[in-house]
Amino acid sequence: MNTLDSILVHLDGTTRAATRLRFAHRLAQAHESALTALFAVAPPVLPALALPGGLPAMPMRGPVDPDHRARALALFERALQHSPVRSDWQELRGEPVTDTFVRRALTADLMVLGQRDPFDATGFDVPGDFVEAALLGSGKPALIVPFAGEPSAELETVLVAWRFTREAANALATAAPVLRKAKQVHLVCATEEGAGDPAPAMAAVRNCLLTHGVRRVQEHRSLEARYPGQALLSLAGEVGADLIVMGCYGHSRARELVLGGVTRTVLESATLPVWMAH
Repeated sequence: MNTLDSILVHLDGTTRAATRLRFAHRLAQAHESALTALFAVAPPVLPALALPGGLPAMPMRGPVDPDHRARALALFERALQHSPVRSDWQELRGEPVTDTFVRRALTADLMVLGQRDPFDATGFDVPGDFVEAALLGSGKPALIVPFAGEPSAELETVLVAWRFTREAANALATAAPVLRKAKQVHLVCATEEGAGDPAPAMAAVRNCLLTHGVRRVQEHRSLEARYPGQALLSLAGEVGADLIVMGCYGHSRARELVLGGVTRTVLESATLPVWMAH
């Protein structure tokens, strides 16, 4: 992907939606992208009522919280009413949230999603596995904004986590517009069992980055094999990274999303934005 023409940002009723929208807006400005804000939450399930004749109780869906919608729409209007960024407001009204969001994401170059905050009750009308399901279901890259702090959208220092996998290759290719604008790009390879010398892998990725216009790359030793997720986050802190670029590993099994250990660790514990692709 040579350009970042369209960005889809997820909005909900949480206070962090404002941070996510500001981040997506600044990113759209930097890349001259069209920005679509999609308000997508799940109506709450009302208590099941017993039916006459001994039929099993049927749970019902309640209405979407109007305060959540009003708050998100006000954020959008304040942030973009005087902005030159091409922008659009969309919302879901009772549709299956994740499936519909995935369909909308198929025509976007990038999703901007929010890391789930397990302590924020205002976000409980978004499915707990929303980020993972959007990544695995759409095949589109996502930039996941952490639930704490005010991340910079400048993304001047980027850490690329590489493995010889389709997922890592997709992440690297789709993040090319951001990597070209970065002032520093750091590269680290995961330790692969039986892979031997990591130098050829580093050279291959370095050449790939060069073809995308990324000329200066600082290489690091392979990640510690026992706890690679924590090692990756520690390295990001050491180099002062504004962004991690990595593959998203996982699959669906009987309605359950099964994620790789590094993916799960980063999704849950990252305190900086993460660019992921499946």
